[in-house]
Amino acid sequence: MHPLGELTVSTASLDEWHQVEEWAAEEGWNPGRGDTAAFHPIDPAGFFVGRLEPGAAPISAISVANYSDQYAFLGYYMVQPDHRGQGLGLATWRAAFQHAGTRTVGLDAVPAQQATYKRAGFEAVYDTIRYTGRPRTGGGSARSGASAAPGTSTTSVTADHLDALAAYDRQCFPADRRAFLVRWLTADGHIARVHLRDGHIAGYGVIRPARDGHRIGPLFADTREAAEALFDSLTAGLGPEETVALDIPEPQRAAHDLAAARGLAPSSHTVRMYAGPAPSVGTARTYGVTSLELG
Repeated sequence: MHPLGELTVSTASLDEWHQVEEWAAEEGWNPGRGDTAAFHPIDPAGFFVGRLEPGAAPISAISVANYSDQYAFLGYYMVQPDHRGQGLGLATWRAAFQHAGTRTVGLDAVPAQQATYKRAGFEAVYDTIRYTGRPRTGGGSARSGASAAPGTSTTSVTADHLDALAAYDRQCFPADRRAFLVRWLTADGHIARVHLRDGHIAGYGVIRPARDGHRIGPLFADTREAAEALFDSLTAGLGPEETVALDIPEPQRAAHDLAAARGLAPSSHTVRMYAGPAPSVGTARTYGVTSLELG
């Protein structure tokens, strides 16, 4: 028994998870302003909080969101600062992790926690680098007003794109996210663009307001040229002092080159880890992940 009481872990309400999102903001994670509303319905039973007394305010949290029968993603593993170092985080983890069952579980670990996750059975696969900065125009880009390549266009996402876009997303993410995409593409403040080549989807991206500036994610594209066109279209409406953040898998070297060319610089990194077989979906099209916290 903890000296202040016995930890009880239970499913978080939507209001409680909004508070957890504020914890993440206080930790400098810079979550998007509408992230909880979009992600929570994926698996409402997969968001957990711990408390020391019945009815008391939560002091720990973790999400284990099941995206499919084969894949889950773990995030928001946090304990309030004045309760750290007492084993409460590990107790929260143990109570919640069984929610994933036999699924492969992914997460993006801060480097300080990598050894902890490894002891829990996770293996590192690659680093993810966060780039931040004030985006600048690239030569030959849509943002600079240059003509697109023949047969290509970058345009706003509409309902007519949804089926094809969900199929494209499934090539880039380990599970079908159609219901999530309906929310993500149309949420308040979100701007979504699709890149077409000969009438077929060759990439798409979303920019959203965050606590500090904006975050781009996902940014999926067949080629660097398509990713550039999407990046420039997404950032075209930003003021000269506004900043963006983009989380890029380390193996996707063309994405790092794009970020640098647009004036962004590395600011932090996490480690993508999996418990169970790593998904077959690679990083070839991933110029920016949707969310470090929720996959």
